This record gives sequence, C-alpha cells and structure tokens, in this order.
Amino acid sequence: MPADERFAVRRDRARASVPRPLAAAPAPSGVPLPDGLALRGRLATGARRPERPRGSGRGGPGSRTPRTGRGGGPRRAYERARRAWDRPLTAYYVILGSSLLITVLGLVMVYSASMIKALDISKPSTYFFGKQFLAAVIGGALMLLAARMPVKLHRALAYPILMVTVFLMVLVQVPGIGMSVNGNQNWLYLGGPFQLQPSEFGKLALILWGADLLARKQDKRLLTQWKHMLVPLVPVAFMLLGLIMLGGDMGTAIILTAILFGLLWLAGAPTRLFAGVLGAAAAIAFLLIRTSPNRMSRLACMGVSEPDPEGGCWQAAHGIYALASGGWFGSGLGASVEKWGQLPEPHTDFIFAITGEELGLAGTLSVLALFAALGYAGIRVAGRTEDPFVRFAAGGVTTWITAQAVINIGAVLGLLPIAGVPLPLFSYGGSALLPTMFAVGLMIAFAREDPAAKAALAMRKPGVRWKTMRRRVKKRPSGER
Repeated sequence: MPADERFAVRRDRARASVPRPLAAAPAPSGVPLPDGLALRGRLATGARRPERPRGSGRGGPGSRTPRTGRGGGPRRAYERARRAWDRPLTAYYVILGSSLLITVLGLVMVYSASMIKALDISKPSTYFFGKQFLAAVIGGALMLLAARMPVKLHRALAYPILMVTVFLMVLVQVPGIGMSVNGNQNWLYLGGPFQLQPSEFGKLALILWGADLLARKQDKRLLTQWKHMLVPLVPVAFMLLGLIMLGGDMGTAIILTAILFGLLWLAGAPTRLFAGVLGAAAAIAFLLIRTSPNRMSRLACMGVSEPDPEGGCWQAAHGIYALASGGWFGSGLGASVEKWGQLPEPHTDFIFAITGEELGLAGTLSVLALFAALGYAGIRVAGRTEDPFVRFAAGGVTTWITAQAVINIGAVLGLLPIAGVPLPLFSYGGSALLPTMFAVGLMIAFAREDPAAKAALAMRKPGVRWKTMRRRVKKRPSGER
C-alpha cells in the first residue's frame, strides 16, 4: 500500500476513534480552549444548563431559608417588646418622650380648666395658661441644661442648691416678706403676677445633697453603720420638714418624707431601722393631723360621694362627679361643667378630675400610662448604673414624681386625703414645674451616662456615621467607589 493511502487510513481511524463529546471537554490545566471550539462543542453535544426549581429565583420562596422568628401571637409580641425595651437608648427616649407628653398635655388641660377661673377674677381667659407656658419654656431650658451637664457638676451643685433653698425657706417665715396663699405661708412675692414657693425646690435640694452624701459614704464603706446612714441625712431632712410645717404645708412635707424614705431604702437601711424611722414619722404626722381641724376634715372626706349639708367635702365630692360624668371618652375638650365654679381649684390640685370629665376614661388612663412609663424608666436607670450617686439621685427623683402623682390622683379618686399637692408636670404652678423639669433633665443625663447608651449615641452622630461608611467601602483599582 502506498504511503499516501496508509496515511489516509490512519487519519480516518484516528477521527473515528475520538468521540464527539470530547470536543466540548475542558482544556487541560493551564491551556484555555478557543472560544469558537468551546462553542462548537456545546452546540454539538446539545448540553443545557440544569434547570432551577420553580420559585428558586430572586424574590421567590426558595431563594432563602424560612425564618423561624416570624409569626404573630402574644408570645412573639412579648419577645419583640422585650428586645426593644432592652435596647441601650430605651430609657433615654422613654424619659424624654413621656415627660414632654405629660407637659404638653398639661398645658392643654391648664388652658381648658382655667378659662372660667380667669374670667371670674376679671382676667383674660389665657391668663393662667400664659404663666404656665412661660414656666414650661423656662423649665424646658433648665431640663436641657441639666441633661447636658456632667454628673460631677451635678454633685458640685448639691451643697449650693441646699444652702440657697434653706435661706429662701427661712426668708418665707419673715413677716412682711413671706406670703400666705390658701392658709399656707410658703410663698415669696417676686413682683407682678409672679410668686415663688421655695419648698418645691427643697425636694430637689434634698435629693442632690442626700445622693452626694450617701455616695461618698458608700465609697468609704460607712453605710454599714446606722450612725453614718442616719447622720446627717435625717437631721437635715427634719430641718427642711420643720421649715415647711411652719408654713402649714402638709402635702409638701409628705412628699419630702417619701423622698427621705426612698433614699434610705436605696442606701440599704435595715428593716428595723427603716421601720423605726417610718414609725416616728407616722407618729409625728398623726399628731399634726390630730391637732388641726382643717386636716381632720380632709381626712374625713375620704371616700365620700356627696357633700354634707353644711358644705363640707365639697371639693372631694365634685371631683368624683367630674370623673363620673366623663364616661369612656369624655364630654369633649373645653366642655367641662364642674369648672364653672362647682369644683374649687380645677387647674391645680384637681386638674385630673377635669381631665376625666373632658377626655374620659381614655384620657385619664393615658395620663396614668405616661406616669407609669416615666417611673419605670427611672427605676431602670437607677438599677443599671454602677455609680452610687446616679443610683441614689435617679431613685430619689423617681420616688418624688411617682409618690406625688399617686397622692394627687388618689385624693381626686377619694382613696387618699386631699393633701394639696399638684400633679407633677401637669398641674398649674411654675414653682412646682421648674424643679420637676430640672429633675427630669437629671434622669436624662443619667440615662445618657450609661456606657451602652453613650456608644449608641456616638454612632448616631453624622460625622461618625460618615467615617464608618468610608471605612467599609473599599476603593476599586480604577479609583471608583
């Protein structure tokens, strides 16, 4: 056989021995196939991509694993609420939001409840509202100042505030300088329509000074001895109580006593010591009430549903009438009947009754929920801190606001005697509003001092967020982002 024929036979055998699928086989390692050859191989073999299961594309149900945390039900809702409450900034926002809502709602109700009273004394209908609004603006500035001040500065101001408050409370008892309002001589005349009640600032002074005192003693480990726990805290508190009782203000004295007990409780006073101080205070209170016909008459008005024929318990009975006539959603804002002279002090001590009459049960429960949220957030701030001063001060402020709210609302409901204390942040009265808003600023500052809250607030600053984003984005070789 000639050589050309032998070569043709070998070529035909070699072509016949190579299977067609091998034409689309990948090239050996490191040797890429030409695009045309690879394409011809795929077309020749008829290979296709494996089909995806239906719904496995982008957005389909098969593209991601099902989440087990989804779903309704009370347990899921409770878990979500608990996780939201455990966030670092929850107490900060709850204190700020609830206090501002209470103040704004209080301004609305002061305007509605005081219109007839202002017209009755030949003043414009916005007379009391204007004074309360001015006090709220000044109190807002004080709250912002207190929220921005460091804790060390608050401790440094404790002694100056206490000394100034004691001086003003002594000045009230000087004839010709102090003023008597509703039988209580606890006021200073500032000129024009403005007056000042120094005893309201005594609550704030006792909290700051007492918290600083107990914190320094705890650092020295002296609170295990009852002498250091009581002295000089209890004598100074009794001095403030004596100055208040000289003016006849039993309600403010009760709140100051509650603050003292709150500080002793936070300091870890033993049960026997705590019970002894409580028993002594109860004996003094009983003696003061027993020797005053006015206080005895207030005690006798607990739980009454109608005034007696001689006109006694008039305020307590008409407070119940206002709440009873409100129904579920009230008669409407401004449509109260009891504020037309039937209910004394509708914009101060009994503003909660007017709220129930005009906004109904829904309005009163909203006010109670806001106070409960504020109190619970204060307890959270006091319980999570490692600073003893922050714990004592936050606990004292929480005791102050919650105790005063309970006493005021309990008197309106007929469950407690009428003590003559305003509803915090809600009732009319600049002397009560200013120190209370400063105390709320204290709790906001304490909530910001939490390490986790500090980190969360720092991450929310625009500069920090922009720098963080710049670090996360890598530059491409072309210079694009």
